[in-house]
Amino acid sequence: MMTAFVRRSGAALWLGLGLSLLLPAQASEALPEIFVGADLALGERLIREHRCAECHVRRVGGDGSAIYRPQGRITTPGTLRGMVEQCNTELNLGLFPEEVSAIAAVLHRDHYRAGWRQAARPASR
Repeated sequence: MMTAFVRRSGAALWLGLGLSLLLPAQASEALPEIFVGADLALGERLIREHRCAECHVRRVGGDGSAIYRPQGRITTPGTLRGMVEQCNTELNLGLFPEEVSAIAAVLHRDHYRAGWRQAARPASR
């Protein structure tokens, strides 16, 4: 009876290890709290529908991806969401808050995930 338990436990361990190797590496990375529950498929669709890349090309040239690297402007997930909200307002897109979050979560996943810096905190006196 004990050997059957060990055999099943061993099989479960190997199965778990095998499945963990199949999962993408980013799944293990912590998602910023502000993006938890965001609908990534919705964000991808909205980015396509509103032709965000075309606007970014007009603003910064090239393929438009340079807009994701302005020195020091976007240093936190909250700032990223704020920039998406700014586009929403400036372009009068009429996005709901959950749509803004969905777009920002996609941008986080595709452009910012590895690049967040710790915001400088003022020294306490």
